Amino acid sequence: MTVSAETAPALDELRARASALDAADPLAARRERFVLPDGTVYLDGNSLGALPAAVPAALADAVHRQWGTGLIRSWNEHQWWQAPLRVGDAIGGLLGAAPGQTVAGDSTSVQLFNALTGAARSRPGRRLLLTDPGHFPTDQYIADSVARLVGLEVHRIAADGLPRFLAERGDDVAVAGYSPVDYRTGELHDMAAITCAVQEAGGLMLWDLCHAAGALPVRLDELGVDLAVGCGYKFLSGGPGAPAFTYIARRHQAAFDQPLTGWNGHADPFGLSGDYTPAPGVERARIGTPSILSLLALEAALTAFEGTSMEQIRAKSLSLTGFFIDCADTLLDGLGFTVVTPREPHRRGSQVALRHPDAYPLVRALAARGVIGDMRAPDLLRFGVNALYVSYDDMLTAVRHLREAVTHEEHRDPRFRQRAAVT
Repeated sequence: MTVSAETAPALDELRARASALDAADPLAARRERFVLPDGTVYLDGNSLGALPAAVPAALADAVHRQWGTGLIRSWNEHQWWQAPLRVGDAIGGLLGAAPGQTVAGDSTSVQLFNALTGAARSRPGRRLLLTDPGHFPTDQYIADSVARLVGLEVHRIAADGLPRFLAERGDDVAVAGYSPVDYRTGELHDMAAITCAVQEAGGLMLWDLCHAAGALPVRLDELGVDLAVGCGYKFLSGGPGAPAFTYIARRHQAAFDQPLTGWNGHADPFGLSGDYTPAPGVERARIGTPSILSLLALEAALTAFEGTSMEQIRAKSLSLTGFFIDCADTLLDGLGFTVVTPREPHRRGSQVALRHPDAYPLVRALAARGVIGDMRAPDLLRFGVNALYVSYDDMLTAVRHLREAVTHEEHRDPRFRQRAAVT
């Protein structure tokens, strides 16, 4: 790549830093646990995680041996029936949740609907459901739907406005549903403080962990979180449409009134009773027959975390995103970019977002160069960082290509400006 005489020394310094950091990285070998295309820098793991190397063989076995040979016997012989709980516990281990509190299956939207509705039902007489105006749209849609169903009012209150709102109307709050990480900017909210504030007001706290699970320690049990949901296809790398999960703290399970009462959540599912009796514990959060192939793919994907603590992952993630910001400050100065992700390490999740008026065509131009990120309307370029397979050289390479794409005006090519179905 061509660089100016002024930029060359700074670029050399960044190259030296990247090389030294990669050489000293204790998680560098974890990259071998993923299948990554040659010549590709993949920074979209906050939308779809890269393919874990263990998944293809696990799926082949599930299809050819377990399904192909075992047929229906595999519900018992290969413990398909237990998969939602088994995979749930594996996810729970990454979330700081003791076994028996997390179940996997269905989509995030379904899990979110169940958790919000169940929480609201457990706080009769309280009329308010709180959510973040910056929440991912699905969370807002589901909050509105639950409110109509249960008879609540939805109030969209930003996280920094919660203390004041709770001081004024906390006695009327049934449940608050928030995410610890802003999906657009990567800003990290204070889970401990928000959970405590909502609970002190008498409400239940529900966290959407889609952008946190597998990316940072969330310590659900330690923080006393009531409920949580999250997807399996982002930082957990379970594959497109991977099952979501629900966490229900043990203290709430016996009274949790599951709104979607499918037969898998029955205390005696094969008794085939016409009346519903919820299963004990978190198993009552099961609904219908799960997608076994997707569950087994997710289970195999989770083995990529073995031997690695979430604290190690978090430390590398913060180092990577900090280095990316340094690269952006050095190489993108004066080119129309603004770093919108908080610079303070304790305030950011595992992505960096840059604002630029031509965010969409720039992301397309980057992809043509082998650097895959994404954008969020109207003007944010997002670069997700999975510390298990992203390197410091990846960070520098991405920013170098972004500089080249802008300076060569590649984003003005009409083919990059035409919107695809998925952005």
